Amino acid sequence: MANKPVVPQAKEALSKFKMEAANEVGVNLKQGYNGDLTSKQAGSVGGQMVKKMIEAYENSMK
Repeated sequence: MANKPVVPQAKEALSKFKMEAANEVGVNLKQGYNGDLTSKQAGSVGGQMVKKMIEAYENSMK
């Protein structure tokens, strides 16, 4: 059974979100393979994404 996305548009939105977060923390992501990032770089991008999601959630509660 193939891995089929439930919401195909979500992949594009998530990719855009990841690129924006990387830009905000000064990490240069490429389209496609980014396996050459250091753990620190990858962690800073992921951390920025989580920070933005928490901020959006908190703002939605106001």
